[in-house]
Amino acid sequence: MNLSRRNLVAAGVLALNAPAVIRLSHAESADEAAVRRAVEELRMAWFKQDKAKLEALTAEQLSYSHSDAHLEDKTKFINGAMTRKATFKSLEWPELTVQVVGNNAVVRHLWVSESELDGKVTNTKIGVMQVWQKQDGSWKLLARASWRLPQA
Repeated sequence: MNLSRRNLVAAGVLALNAPAVIRLSHAESADEAAVRRAVEELRMAWFKQDKAKLEALTAEQLSYSHSDAHLEDKTKFINGAMTRKATFKSLEWPELTVQVVGNNAVVRHLWVSESELDGKVTNTKIGVMQVWQKQDGSWKLLARASWRLPQA
C-alpha cells in the first residue's frame, strides 16, 4: 500500500478534527434526548388532560393539523384536548424518530390509540409529523400534521 502526502495530510486533518466531531455528535444527542423527553411529556399531558403541561410544551405560534385536515391554533388545540368527550384507554406513539437540525427538530411517529365514547370503542392509527423548536432553552411544539394511513 503506497501512501501519498495527500493521503497523510487528509488522515492528519481527520485525526485533528475528530474531537470536535465527537463533541458535536454528543451535543446533538443531548438535544435529541431532550426532544424525546418533551414528546413523551406531551403524549402524557394529552392523555391525562394536563392543561398546564400542554400550555408549557406548545409554542404560541402553534399550527396543529388533524388527520381530517382541520387546523387549530394553540388555544383551540388545548381547548379540544381539555373538553374532549371520548375517554382514552390507551395512547402510544410508536416508531418515533427525531432529527435535530439546529434549533428545530422533526419528529415522526404513529399515533395508536383506543378511546371510548358512549360505550363505543374506537381504535385509531394515523401517521404524525411534529416540528419542535427550541425557544428560550426549552423545546416547544411549533407544528403538527397527521394523515390517515392506507388501509391494509
